[in-house]
Amino acid sequence: MESSQIATVAADTSDPRAGLRAVASLRLLADTLELRQVEAALRAGMKWQDIADALGVSRQAAHKKHAKRVDPTIPILRRNA
Repeated sequence: MESSQIATVAADTSDPRAGLRAVASLRLLADTLELRQVEAALRAGMKWQDIADALGVSRQAAHKKHAKRVDPTIPILRRNA
């Protein structure tokens, strides 16, 4: 099922079980896409603050959520480097 179809099911309140499964699927998709974009941002040389600003969260929140999940081969600029 395509993401647009999943979103339609998630918005339909006539079958809550299907809707909740669809919401969970969308959450997983969004989380996967967010991590890919964070990795792309780090590869492009963006700092954690820039990433956080783009996501609308604090630097600490962005770092806590993603720092241990990003590809370890990506060179990440350190604050004191």
